[in-house]
Amino acid sequence: MLIALFQILDFLLRIVGWVIIGQVIISWLFAFNVLNASSSGVRGFAEALERITAPLYRPIRKILPDFGGIDFSPLVLLLLIQILRMLLGGLAVELTYSDA
Repeated sequence: MLIALFQILDFLLRIVGWVIIGQVIISWLFAFNVLNASSSGVRGFAEALERITAPLYRPIRKILPDFGGIDFSPLVLLLLIQILRMLLGGLAVELTYSDA
């Protein structure tokens, strides 16, 4: 039962990671004028991704210094998610072997 909980948490963290990657790619496509910001569908999708990720980036942006227009908060968040996934995996293994 506990292993299933760890698997669900790992799955959710993976989904959040992919959402962050998607938001970064969309923002780059807007920045380099590959996507047209006047399209309501594309703009709505980009705004939805921004609303999902902005609360996650906010605490990191408060800590990081200004890098002159380059936002490293998605990279930091992806690294933190990966570290959390490794810690959860290690904890799951420990709990599995301690019960045996």
